[in-house]
Amino acid sequence: MHRLFLTIAFSLGLITSASLSAAAENGLVVKESTRSVSETINLLEETLKSKGITIFARVDHTAGAAKVDLDLRPTELLIFGNPKLGTPLMQTNQTAGIDLPLKALAYEDSDGKVLLVYNDPAYLSTRHGLSEKAKVLEKISGALNNFTDIATK
Repeated sequence: MHRLFLTIAFSLGLITSASLSAAAENGLVVKESTRSVSETINLLEETLKSKGITIFARVDHTAGAAKVDLDLRPTELLIFGNPKLGTPLMQTNQTAGIDLPLKALAYEDSDGKVLLVYNDPAYLSTRHGLSEKAKVLEKISGALNNFTDIATK
């Protein structure tokens, strides 16, 4: 499914060959948003909260850069999770905790496009040896796909 999305996105010109390669190699799912960075993160946050998912933090990287007199295109990070799903992953391999809770980054690229990026749960399986948790990771992947579709369309 992830490869299908990347293939479609590449075909439509939503992702360049360089970013497609980097996304695939780095285990990232990349979606173009029709909204601004803040609107995308706002809608993702609202959607997650409505599903009972905990929001741990929201980081405005642009505001942080401004505090030290540096410029950064709009960039915001949302950190969220569900301990009922994440804890079993860490019980299998505690190194999964480096990638949990989950994160989604919305940013404006140099062409003015807003992109929403998150870790592909299949990549987390490979990275942390979680193949025995395939059903949990599939559930997380499906939910992330749905939630991020809502936020980006």
